[in-house]
Amino acid sequence: MTSPRARQFNGKRNQAPRTRRTNRPAYAAIDLGTNNCRLLVAEPSARGFRVIDSFSRIVRLGEGVATTGRLSTEAIDRTIEALRICTAKMRRADVIRVRSVATEACRQAANCDDFVARALSETGLDFEVISPTEEARLALRSCSPLFDPRIPGSMVFDIGGGSTEIVCRPDRDAPIRVLSLPLGVVNLSERYGVDRIAPADYERMVGEASGLLAGFERDERFLPSVSAGRMQMVGSSGTVTTLTSVHLGLRRYARSRVDGATMRFDDLLRIGGMLAGMSRDERAAIACIGAERADLVVGGVAILEAIVRTWPVGRMRIADRGLREGILLGLMAQDGHRIGERAVH
Repeated sequence: MTSPRARQFNGKRNQAPRTRRTNRPAYAAIDLGTNNCRLLVAEPSARGFRVIDSFSRIVRLGEGVATTGRLSTEAIDRTIEALRICTAKMRRADVIRVRSVATEACRQAANCDDFVARALSETGLDFEVISPTEEARLALRSCSPLFDPRIPGSMVFDIGGGSTEIVCRPDRDAPIRVLSLPLGVVNLSERYGVDRIAPADYERMVGEASGLLAGFERDERFLPSVSAGRMQMVGSSGTVTTLTSVHLGLRRYARSRVDGATMRFDDLLRIGGMLAGMSRDERAAIACIGAERADLVVGGVAILEAIVRTWPVGRMRIADRGLREGILLGLMAQDGHRIGERAVH
């Protein structure tokens, strides 16, 4: 595996006034997925790291890629605009190092190199298109503080826009096993629609994902560990955080209530089934879903249902964390900072 492309960040151009009072170095991580552009800026702390700033915008970079095989000009323009905001935030925080990664949309797109070159030219950000294995490794690192030390096996999944990554460690000392499904909320929604989903179509979506998971289970045989209570599950994606928000009755999203919550499978699937039966407008009217997620959540629910049918652990921890946290922990460790078990947000 090649070493990560972590870069020094030059914050001198058009630099805004410094907003921090500490002398600790600041690091940044950018996760550019099929649907979202996410930035996290943090400084090392005794308990892990302290978040200085963050940013998230739905840019839909991968819109249409499954059909055309290319990133559209409109999607690239939206993404470049979001990346300019990221660089401005990084300058204000005096970031010294940044790692910028792109995932499934760029892995699929024939014109990915052109996009990466334009991003470098216009924003100074040098994107690394990471493999599914590296994506899963970063997700596992970021979610490790949520694991129950009494349960030896762990499985983490991340339902993305263009793919779903599953990483499993059947025992504490076992090597990780990784599966990347070519299914995500964007490409499923493009094929099955974004309005009310008929029960038969919903089952087809679940069946499509279940068929891909079945081969992974045949090869790895995780079910005996699940049946013996030796496997725990962590869900890291907008799908599970959205369902948890609805379950908690939140009028607006609250990370402090969602990250680390424990959800029963029955509750997640009950809410997911309710959302699948709604129209897009009805889903958009739910405060913690809104218009931007209303057309994508059902595809995520179908993938989630396939996962929990395949491995009926019974409950999972919910993680509002992912690649960015894993990247930051890695950058700080490379620079010799002693990173604790928890990241402070």
